[in-house]
Amino acid sequence: MHTLDPGDVLTRYTVGDRTTPHLRVNFISSLDGAATHDGLSGGLGDDADRLVFDTLRMLTDLILVGAGTVRAEGYGGIRFSADAVAWRVRHALPEHPPVAIVSGRLDLDPTHPVFTDAATRPILITHAQAPADRRTALAAVADVLVCGERSVDHALMVQTLTGLGYPQVLCEGGPSLFGSLLSADAVDELCLTLAPLLESGRAPRIAGAPEASPRRMRLAHALPAGDTLLLRYLRPRTVS
Repeated sequence: MHTLDPGDVLTRYTVGDRTTPHLRVNFISSLDGAATHDGLSGGLGDDADRLVFDTLRMLTDLILVGAGTVRAEGYGGIRFSADAVAWRVRHALPEHPPVAIVSGRLDLDPTHPVFTDAATRPILITHAQAPADRRTALAAVADVLVCGERSVDHALMVQTLTGLGYPQVLCEGGPSLFGSLLSADAVDELCLTLAPLLESGRAPRIAGAPEASPRRMRLAHALPAGDTLLLRYLRPRTVS
């Protein structure tokens, strides 16, 4: 049985140059490629996956997530432990990173806990043709960024976030957003937990896009934790 050391996990996932834009994606998958168990990614996780999940959040400038994932996974306000807050303060980071939610239709309730319980004001990313009334309602609880005319331009979105002072971005899904980021050639890193489960059924893959967007990646590490395997892949051009 392999027991993870939190300090070693932190070292393994720390990006060397925080000033260089870097978008990492974090997912969990069953051995046969399912992204969910009983409809939720959390159904696949264990303590090792949670440690990596929490570490990646602590390291990031901004958490990026699709509106569907916010609804399905029950996102609330992001609030770190006292130890995580202390670590961020020591490293000249804000106590909590903002959550940026990507939504073309803006079908979110302004009273959702992701807004009302947030320690840092969230960001909402949409496009110019999104419903104006929804944009007005949500602007009361989030900073709205318009990236694209008729749909969200994901490359422009990443550039805009970098320009606002968020070079280190952690995307937590879902598969549609991951697929769109791949299509935009915006993904620098994939952190993938392989759960020791054969799920079968009709669960989605971790990335979904209307067309294939193959990308060659290099393995940075493969870290066993019991029967779970924690993988970190980087683009070949990425230095870590």
